[in-house]
Amino acid sequence: MRHQMAGRKLGRTSSHRQALFSNLAMELIEHEQIRTTVAKAKDLRRVVEPLITKARAGDLAARREVAKTIKRQDVLKKLFDDVAPRFKETPGGYTRVLKAGFRQGDNAPMAIIELTAFAGETGKTATAKPKAKPAVKAAPKKEAAPAEEVPAEEVKAEAAAGEAPVAEETTEVDAKS
Repeated sequence: MRHQMAGRKLGRTSSHRQALFSNLAMELIEHEQIRTTVAKAKDLRRVVEPLITKARAGDLAARREVAKTIKRQDVLKKLFDDVAPRFKETPGGYTRVLKAGFRQGDNAPMAIIELTAFAGETGKTATAKPKAKPAVKAAPKKEAAPAEEVPAEEVKAEAAAGEAPVAEETTEVDAKS
């Protein structure tokens, strides 16, 4: 039975796995999006999300704990200065795994793992929720729709006949005033 045996071995020794996930975590923090196999991406979440949670504290003890995994100083600085403040109000779920087809050579299932609120997102909303809803304001009065443009020749013909084009305009009258 596999009680309390979480994670995959990935065909590596424990030290090799630790080095693999350390390197993948550094690349993910540096580039904010990487492409890897589905199994590695799913296990990488278990490494990166606690690092971001610790980095949100921002103190020296947290920096030293995270530095055990993140060896490069430039990536460590980016994590504490750029990435962690973006997730300050987010309680978790800092990463997203998207399946991305199969690898050409061995047909391994591939995935893209990315930070959920990174600057390069287009068309997606960040996971950080707004703090409070804005107060409801009175709706501004609707302006009349612009009149359809009528060719100048028709306007002259109608003016000669004594009829001027009239744009439909609706006015709303307040019942209280």
